[in-house]
Amino acid sequence: MQEQIRKQEHLKRPCKYGPSQVAELTVVRESELGVFLDAETGNTNDDILLHRVQQTAPIKVGDRVRVFLYLDPKRRLTASMRTPRMKEGQVARLRVINVTKEGAFLDVGAERGIFLPYAGMRGRPQIGETVWAKLYTDKSGRLAVTMEVEDELRRASRPAEGVRIGDRLKGSVYNITERGAFLFTEERYIVFIDHREIPHRPRVGETVEMRVTYLREDGRLNASLRPSKEVARLEDADRLLALLKKHNGKMPYTDSTSPIVIQDRFHISKAAFKRALGRLHKDGLIEQRDGWTYLSEENKKS
Repeated sequence: MQEQIRKQEHLKRPCKYGPSQVAELTVVRESELGVFLDAETGNTNDDILLHRVQQTAPIKVGDRVRVFLYLDPKRRLTASMRTPRMKEGQVARLRVINVTKEGAFLDVGAERGIFLPYAGMRGRPQIGETVWAKLYTDKSGRLAVTMEVEDELRRASRPAEGVRIGDRLKGSVYNITERGAFLFTEERYIVFIDHREIPHRPRVGETVEMRVTYLREDGRLNASLRPSKEVARLEDADRLLALLKKHNGKMPYTDSTSPIVIQDRFHISKAAFKRALGRLHKDGLIEQRDGWTYLSEENKKS
């Protein structure tokens, strides 16, 4: 009965600190496991264990220690001197270390991952991926992260200078909308890629190489994940040539074929299809007649 009363009294006592918080606490006593920190509740039963393996520097009774608080497997509040590498409000590229029904956990360098609620997600990050995220304190006083970083990246960005159309840049996706994808480059440029210039949708957080297509007056850039027209023409021409050779030197498509059919069959625009056919025709590799495209007689023999 007395044990039950003590547990009820413990539950009633207000707890100043909780999991996923960073606090500076005083070492009040030592034990075989490590040291105990004052939880500032007025009751020594609430003291928080800082295990020896969670200590990154020598400490003694009376020291003030900055620690990260978390729950151990038995749901007891525990401390670690491994605190987040980033400050509250900062934005960084963080690795996803776990995914649950409620959200995900990201590695910020602390003893445990920091929670990313679904409401703060951009897309659905998976374990092992790296995403842009910001560290903040939620309404309950716990540290959390969000992928809503548009304002922070805008303030951290700088106008693109010395960039020319056709230049290739690397950047990571921080948001995708119906309009297209938004990226932040290694040079701290903000780049927009229209959905029509994205042949294969990247994942949020993915780093891609892109081709600059437009220099905007506000210092931002437009880009494309598609190859330049000249490169695309060569690649598309090679694909069409391989297709013809695979199908006995003929196919029921010409430069008069419907754009819808071309898009459905080859996943390229009618204009790109015609450029590829034009290249093959100029090289004397094909000929068209009666709604069909044929390999030239000389090319059949090769």
